[in-house]
Amino acid sequence: MGARLFRVFIPVADYDAAVKYYSALLGDEGRMIHRGRHYFDAGSVIIAVIENGGSPISDHLYFAVPDIENYFDRASKLGGLEEDSVHGSPSGEIHVRPWGERSFYCRDPFGNGLCFVDETTLFTGSR
Repeated sequence: MGARLFRVFIPVADYDAAVKYYSALLGDEGRMIHRGRHYFDAGSVIIAVIENGGSPISDHLYFAVPDIENYFDRASKLGGLEEDSVHGSPSGEIHVRPWGERSFYCRDPFGNGLCFVDETTLFTGSR
């Protein structure tokens, strides 16, 4: 089968605030591994919130979700919806993108980019 992705680190400056944010956004409490490291399951990939002073991830993490409106509502309440555009449509609103995905973009309080995609519209390079 070859290599498979199993864990992604999200660097944060405030561990407690990050756990609270991601628990609310993802609708899941996750699990503390030890102080400064908290895991959230995202299918077969672990999202590891790690307290450190490093820079935010350089691009977005993309989540396939069954109920995009529910995630959008939570993200709206938490703040951080992006205000840019993606190929001419507002990134912080639910839109169908030119490649067919229905999605919205936001940033956590630490600057990490997140994108939520309606799982029924995923584009994986082939149709």
